[in-house]
Amino acid sequence: MRIGVLAAKAGVSTKAVRFYEQSGLLPDPPRTPSGYRDYPAATADRLAFIRNAQAAGLALAEIRGVLAIRDGGQAPCAQVGELITAHLRQVEERIAELTRARATLLGLKAASESTDPSTCPEGPICRILNHT
Repeated sequence: MRIGVLAAKAGVSTKAVRFYEQSGLLPDPPRTPSGYRDYPAATADRLAFIRNAQAAGLALAEIRGVLAIRDGGQAPCAQVGELITAHLRQVEERIAELTRARATLLGLKAASESTDPSTCPEGPICRILNHT
């Protein structure tokens, strides 16, 4: 199938298909006698996998590694499980950081709402932030 048909079927742009091809995530497709790319039907499934993996937070290098395992004839389930566990840990750490930041900002918001600008001394730039 031609690149436009593949892109529409997979829900990506033709530019994305070319990018994935250049990034080594898609194998070079055969060409028609007139030079057009002629993608096999299975390429749409591979593109769906790439999109799902990116949505799960996997980097292109990680996706490339998973595809290499599959292309080598092995099931990549263990590798995918490890990647998901690592990404989940990162997300949980980020949530904890954001929770701490939220608590700090709520305190600063309360301080700013109870601060009268006319009573601010000239020395510090902003006494609300100087108390954090």
